[in-house]
Amino acid sequence: MAKKSVATLQTGSKRLTKAIKMVKKEGGNSYSFVETIIPPDLANSWLDNQ
Repeated sequence: MAKKSVATLQTGSKRLTKAIKMVKKEGGNSYSFVETIIPPDLANSWLDNQ
């Protein structure tokens, strides 16, 4: 499983990170991508879960 934090976004006073995770689909050999925008301090925990 590949995982990477790809961008740091700053909007006003909020600092956010866009995280993309590649997840292998069950029952096949294909992968899908799950992405979210979260605070930077939660990025590692989000990438480790699921």
